Amino acid sequence: MAKRVAVGMSGGVDSSVAAYLLKKQGYDVIGITMKVFPGNKCNGSKSESEIIVENAKKVCDDLGIPFYEVDLIEEFNEKVVTPFIDDYIEGRTPNPCVLCNKYIKFDALLKKAIELGADYIATGHYCRIKKSGDRYLIYKAKDNKKDQTYMLYNIKQHQLKHVLMPCGDYTKDRIREIAKEIGLGVHNKKDSEEICFIPDNDHGKYIINNCSKKILEGNFVDRNGKILGRHRGIIHYTIGQRKGLGIALGKPVFVTDIIPSKNQVVLGNEEEIFKNELVAKDVNFIPFDKLESSMKITAKIRYSAKTSSATVEPLENGKVRVIFDEKQRAITKGQSVVFYIENLLLGGGIIESVN
Repeated sequence: MAKRVAVGMSGGVDSSVAAYLLKKQGYDVIGITMKVFPGNKCNGSKSESEIIVENAKKVCDDLGIPFYEVDLIEEFNEKVVTPFIDDYIEGRTPNPCVLCNKYIKFDALLKKAIELGADYIATGHYCRIKKSGDRYLIYKAKDNKKDQTYMLYNIKQHQLKHVLMPCGDYTKDRIREIAKEIGLGVHNKKDSEEICFIPDNDHGKYIINNCSKKILEGNFVDRNGKILGRHRGIIHYTIGQRKGLGIALGKPVFVTDIIPSKNQVVLGNEEEIFKNELVAKDVNFIPFDKLESSMKITAKIRYSAKTSSATVEPLENGKVRVIFDEKQRAITKGQSVVFYIENLLLGGGIIESVN
């Protein structure tokens, strides 16, 4: 009897082709889509979540596979949206996709898939999963430009054994070609780059509209505490930001720090945002359970960054210290630092402090 795979369908080209590839390989494929936020009941318009469900169902119909919709609104709000808002209020810059993968796609959705009789869950992520001995390992995708391992460092071994990611062996161009060859209308659909629950990409407005706490204006200051001007609220700023500050000082200035306890945004010269040391919490390693001693690695501090040589060393309470060989631009609390050895994803964690 064929193994059943529940493919997480987004209505985009990657998950659609992933479903096709797995069906071609002989799996019993079903489509499963998360509803993660409610529709807009005020004006009758469809929410982004409802549009995703509609598009995903159409692709499943085109591929001739069953379609299921699962309601994960409560879980998504608790595990992704609320921490996202809280982080910005506390002066951090979160990555909601990392939390969604950890708590929703590869936890809550995986459990729903198993309830539907699935042996595996599959997604359209670009990475490769291989078994080595008794461990499941994650490697960078064939298409380095589309590699998404940065977002996947939180997956545990008990989850990895139920995960398939067929797109990792293909380039993005080839995935689009396959979609066109089999007649899927999504073959030329543009990749989504914004946060799924903030389609206009204005996170500040979203937080103001969905937070019970009043967002207060405060002071821009220099590193000595001298007041330079007024800011709109710390949720609107992130480390390294230059544009959109709304202040003119006669020279380029950058956000070098955010101090939520004083409601201050610190401005300074560009060289002040270059650092080479950080501490990370909520760390997960994939080839092994725990870091026992320091290791030479490469690491990246945001999804779009290049990997750089560094040393990672264990600290108490499961935290790690990362020391880069060369200073990195705008290491930001709340973002993830992710570790590699060549193409092997070692793991990662949330940046807690920067030195």
